[in-house]
Amino acid sequence: MHMKIPCRPAVLVLALALAGCAVGPAYQPPPVETPVAFKEGHGAWVRAVPADLLERGPWWELFQDPELNALAARVEVSNQNVAAAVARYAQARALVAEQRATLFPVVSLDGGGSRSGGGGDTPTRGSYQVDIGGAWEPDVWGRLRRGVESARSGEQASLADLQAARLSAQGELAVDYFNLRELDASIALQGQTIAGYERTLRITSNRYEAGIVARTDVLQAQTQLANARAELLGLQRQRAVLEHAIAVLAGQAPGSFSLAPRTAWQGVVPDVPFDVPSTLLQRRPDIAAAERRVAQANEQIGIAQSALYPSLRLSGSLGAGAASIGDLFSASALAWSLGASLAQSIFDAGGRQARVAGVRASHEEAAARYRQTVLAAFQDVEDQLVASRVLQQQLALRQQAADAASLVEQQVLNRYQAGQVSFTEVVTAQVTAQNARRALTQALSDRQVAAVALVQALGGGWRGL
Repeated sequence: MHMKIPCRPAVLVLALALAGCAVGPAYQPPPVETPVAFKEGHGAWVRAVPADLLERGPWWELFQDPELNALAARVEVSNQNVAAAVARYAQARALVAEQRATLFPVVSLDGGGSRSGGGGDTPTRGSYQVDIGGAWEPDVWGRLRRGVESARSGEQASLADLQAARLSAQGELAVDYFNLRELDASIALQGQTIAGYERTLRITSNRYEAGIVARTDVLQAQTQLANARAELLGLQRQRAVLEHAIAVLAGQAPGSFSLAPRTAWQGVVPDVPFDVPSTLLQRRPDIAAAERRVAQANEQIGIAQSALYPSLRLSGSLGAGAASIGDLFSASALAWSLGASLAQSIFDAGGRQARVAGVRASHEEAAARYRQTVLAAFQDVEDQLVASRVLQQQLALRQQAADAASLVEQQVLNRYQAGQVSFTEVVTAQVTAQNARRALTQALSDRQVAAVALVQALGGGWRGL
């Protein structure tokens, strides 16, 4: 139902007065039950204040690896997932500008001209016109302002998504890089193991030729050596796959990318503080994005509720028409109009109420997702704190085991050469020593990976807030 109402100053004053009203709920961040302190740490919780836009700094420099620093810098400018997130953020900013434009009047200008005539004595006639018009929908119930706020919340969520994409790509790069360096160390160890097995095979062959041992000892030594060489090939394949993954994360085709092996790798593990403050968790971009989407859903409730009320539209135009361009702007050629329209749906079979109920449910869903994101963040931090503590203790034990296993390996080999033990004992000692050395290398890599995971769980490091 539409009604044309006389345009009077009172109508405009009323529209401007009502524009200060807004229907819909005021936004409140969803409450989340939080622990007093980290179970695996000592940091007490405080009231949350969004801090996802604070500078995190180049956290990867904690690991003191210049090659990793260079690769992480390339992620910022070359990683295509990050580039896609940048584009999504630009789209969100454009949407905010588009929504903000709805708060202002739309002004249009039209003009045209024509000439017509016929044969004989028919005179030639001209017709020219120019019109300027405007229309404005006062934001009586706050629908347009809530649309702007909704778009702004979406923009902030997209910015947080961009930060999350960067953090994820940088973290994945660091993990792949450390695993690759662990494989470099494992490949070097495997090369040493193969050299030792080759010496053992020569010793066994010499003893067999001298009639001291049975041929089965030679066959066991050959089997052990062949398996070790096969395992080396598997390690090299794993390294190639990780190198390809690092190339893609750095925004480069694998065919034109390579990382030189490091045979003497000693990874640096930064000191992880176990008294990290809870405020660091506020920097997690996924938490910020989830909270902003709750705010966005809250604005949608107000937008849906505004459809239950009448909409007001003001319009006006000024135009002129004449037979010649010279007469176009004379006073007698001018014409103007002002108008206002009020529209209200009086029956839609409950459609608008259903829309309100639907967006309220969407808000509850967004709030539940926010709470789940926060709870998952608590879990991440706890998991990585306990991992950092346990892996630090395990590394010392792995070192003791590797040292002891290497001594046993050498002593058993000496006893075999003296004819005091069987070759089976040699094989057992060598396998045990090899496994112990590999476990030590893996423990060092695991500590670095756990440190990276803690950086990500805390939203980009544990320094400063």
